[in-house]
Amino acid sequence: MAGHRKLRTRFLLFPGLTQLDFTGPYEVLARVPELEIFTIAERAGPVQSEFGLSIVAEHDFSSTPQLDIICVPGGPGTLEAAAHMEVIAFLQTQAPGVQWLTSVCTGSLLLGAAGLLKGYRATTHWLSLDLLPLVGAIPVQDRVVKDRNRITGGGLTAGIDFALTLTAELFGRKRAEAIELVMEYNPAPPFGCGHPSLADPSLVQAVREERRGLQAQRREFLASLKIDQCEAR
Repeated sequence: MAGHRKLRTRFLLFPGLTQLDFTGPYEVLARVPELEIFTIAERAGPVQSEFGLSIVAEHDFSSTPQLDIICVPGGPGTLEAAAHMEVIAFLQTQAPGVQWLTSVCTGSLLLGAAGLLKGYRATTHWLSLDLLPLVGAIPVQDRVVKDRNRITGGGLTAGIDFALTLTAELFGRKRAEAIELVMEYNPAPPFGCGHPSLADPSLVQAVREERRGLQAQRREFLASLKIDQCEAR
């Protein structure tokens, strides 16, 4: 960090994002006073998340300086965001100067669509893990994956794990441990089926069938980019 300047940390918002992908890591990182945290979007103002909750983007791309940390959430709106050249151009322009380029859930697909995960180990929501090779990434079935200055988190709740991992990278394990304790982050899921390796196969299949259409659209779009055949930008 240059002098005592706070690290410019921004969460990228877009219509149809999954709010927990944003609010989970925000809850962690907002407890780190060395970070200057704002929300950004293509245009400033309210952004409607997946289930209708509006989150305010405080700044637009044009008013955003070079950042130190970018976090990209996921959600059903990822595909549409990836089709917006303004979003892709913003990520591509910022990426060379950031300290950490990060994502939660299918936010990694948006980073990948910008050509920013080619040759990097990465993770995403379990339903989309097999899509990562389409953007040149190396899929890893872990809750959090760090490869050089990229950190990607798995689906939704993994955003908390991601943010604690990032905090430890920046300011040491003790700082992250203190935040984990204050947040009483001690998950004990009531049904123990939060990952396909734990859930009944019939439930996994039912969830896959429910999302089959969206996943097919994502596959078709990402395959059309042919990023795995290109040099990283």
